Amino acid sequence: MATAYESDIIAWANEQASLLRSGLLSAIDIEHIAEEIEDVGKSEQRELASRMVILLVHLLKWHYQPERQGMSWSLTIKEQRKAILRRINKTPSLNATLNDVEWWEDVWLDAKTATEKETGIAFEQFPETSPWSIESILAENWLPS
Repeated sequence: MATAYESDIIAWANEQASLLRSGLLSAIDIEHIAEEIEDVGKSEQRELASRMVILLVHLLKWHYQPERQGMSWSLTIKEQRKAILRRINKTPSLNATLNDVEWWEDVWLDAKTATEKETGIAFEQFPETSPWSIESILAENWLPS
């Protein structure tokens, strides 16, 4: 193996792809390839979490700051919903993530923290867990009252 995984991951990845395509399986870096494949799934989950946090922040702001509701928030909510649903449609196994209690706890905690930073509303003002169902959160025209 000419390129070390640790020294240049892009060159390493190109080299590994070439080895795989050439059928030189004995020359591939199996352990690091396995890690990279696992990381693809983790990357999808991180993107889903990031988009969900943005969506929840805007839903929290919509609920807690009704006097500031506007087109910008509404567009961000719609955009994040569409992006989340697109990811789920392209990667159906992400549905399992939406049912993972620990994942939701982390996402909700991140959303409350970000909302506190953006609004100045105390973290403790927000519910311990999301008061909204995933169906409501992702529903096209739903907004918290």
